Amino acid sequence: MRKYGVLVISHGSRSPEWVQLVDEAVAGMRVPDGIPVFGSYLELVDGRLIGDGITWLENQNVTDLIVVPLFVSAGSTHLDEIAYALGVKPEPQLPTDLEPFTIRARVHMLSPMDEDADLLAEMVYEKISGLSDNPEREIILLIGHGSVEKHFHLAWRRSLERIAEQLKKIGGFGEADVAMLLPNQTKRKMTWWHKQKPQHAVIIAPLFLSEGYFTKQVIPARLQGYDYRYNGQSILPSPKVSQWLERQVALFYNQVHYEQKGDKENGQTC
Repeated sequence: MRKYGVLVISHGSRSPEWVQLVDEAVAGMRVPDGIPVFGSYLELVDGRLIGDGITWLENQNVTDLIVVPLFVSAGSTHLDEIAYALGVKPEPQLPTDLEPFTIRARVHMLSPMDEDADLLAEMVYEKISGLSDNPEREIILLIGHGSVEKHFHLAWRRSLERIAEQLKKIGGFGEADVAMLLPNQTKRKMTWWHKQKPQHAVIIAPLFLSEGYFTKQVIPARLQGYDYRYNGQSILPSPKVSQWLERQVALFYNQVHYEQKGDKENGQTC
């Protein structure tokens, strides 16, 4: 008999406030009765790492782990190393210090948040909408972490561009563009727009899960010398993150039960 458990994985931070926001989002999700949930971190949070979550869930007699990566983009290199360490893929695309975990349970790894670009755009818009007063004469610059590795760089760009396009529609903005911190594209993008449309205001929209080092220090430092509007607000806190988490689990769980029902009707057993 299968027993499912949910392992939510996010990056982690030394900031207690960062971790608290993620913990609150995980705690706010609703799952079917009897399914245990563990919010884990890739690094920096003692006692709450991925291995701790696996051990805890398996001690609850979980046979199947529903792994939900709480990352904003499929371009994150961390998703690749996590998938490798969980046994989802045989080798990582890049070298990693993350060792394969010893896991008895089956692992079902789901997609990160950019699979639902429209919802991410809604979350971002809710945080930056107060900065807008004349959207037709405003430019949204969506900034994400990014990557210098070609495959991951392209994945990041696809994520950012889909979300930015939807942001433009939601807010009715005159223009929408994207920039990565890695490689540093902010200076080039800001210079371009100030030259092309000097009468337009630039609104900075950070695509980061929780407020911390990048939203509070890196982005403002990269934008020094430019005119822009920015409030530093990340996606969290937002009830929509909890809703996204529970919807991911529900879609997988309902699909599994539908398939199992079909197997039983055809005379097969799990």
